[in-house]
Amino acid sequence: MGRLPTLAVVGATGAVGTVMCELLSGRKNVWGEIRLIASERSVGRPVRCRGEELTVQALTPDVFDGVDVAMFDVPDEISAQWAPVAVSRGAIAVDNSGAFRMDRDVPLVVPEINPEQIRNRPRGIIANGNCTTLAMIVAIAPLHREYGLRELVLASYQAASGIGKAGVDTLHDQLSKIAGDRLLGSRPGNVRQAVGDDMGPFPAPLALNVVPWAGSLLDGGWSSEEMKIRNETRKILGLPDLKVSATCVRVPVVTGHSVAVHAVFGSEVDAEGAREALRNAPGVILVDDPATGEFPMPIDAVGTDPSWVGRIRRAVDDPRALDLFVTGDNLRKGAALNTAQIAELLAAEFRAAAH
Repeated sequence: MGRLPTLAVVGATGAVGTVMCELLSGRKNVWGEIRLIASERSVGRPVRCRGEELTVQALTPDVFDGVDVAMFDVPDEISAQWAPVAVSRGAIAVDNSGAFRMDRDVPLVVPEINPEQIRNRPRGIIANGNCTTLAMIVAIAPLHREYGLRELVLASYQAASGIGKAGVDTLHDQLSKIAGDRLLGSRPGNVRQAVGDDMGPFPAPLALNVVPWAGSLLDGGWSSEEMKIRNETRKILGLPDLKVSATCVRVPVVTGHSVAVHAVFGSEVDAEGAREALRNAPGVILVDDPATGEFPMPIDAVGTDPSWVGRIRRAVDDPRALDLFVTGDNLRKGAALNTAQIAELLAAEFRAAAH
């Protein structure tokens, strides 16, 4: 038996990196050495990972020497600069940012759906999907296999943590300012007044509100988040002409992205058949009993790995369409978990090569 592969975690002290360390501590151990890497302000900090105290190292080219797999949980511009550096030093990069997702030479992998794509990596980089896409796609893929997907109309309900620690802190600060005032939200402008000028990373107050905007402005009034869902869904499912229309909304939830899905298929669908397909699907938990108040909700999905799916019903006006609701922890399956699963597939490759 050869040596266990060496893993580097870049961005180990950020919101996703912290969850990654938890996952590495709780999942089957397939790694030899683990190196935790972060920005200058975190260098030297001790972090517990896999039952050992590891010291955070600086992001430099030579930190990747001897690394087999490097996971990147950092902003796009850092990944764009450093993932190729890791590859040049001999590592395979698994990137959680948006920097490489739509690069034709970089596979966009969801292990429950297209694990074979990890072998097709001419640039030595494998991309991880957007957190909203990942929550939804593991539920859509088994339905596509069953009925043949033709069209998706989506509305997202995205948590504050999707923007990182600043989003969570802003939501909590706003909730603290408005606590106890029962007149808030009953008159125009009084929530804005109570919250004050500090919107943090949001364009409007998030407390007692929903904000129909996530991402940056693109042509035609679309947001970058909405186009990510469209483009990534097409690439992951291998359906380049799939019709996808999304509206992305930020909601006052700490962690857990949800998506209301209207899916049109090529053949007639059946709600019970759809439940059966989802009941047996990897990475999915079926929570669908409205009569007893059983629905998929972020307060239940937070801290768990699967996508929770429910409210499954056949469309009233189209026998080929299903409506359903999906929620998942955007820091786990939506980010750290999917990255870890991809890395574990690579670790299995190393083990197979060693034999």
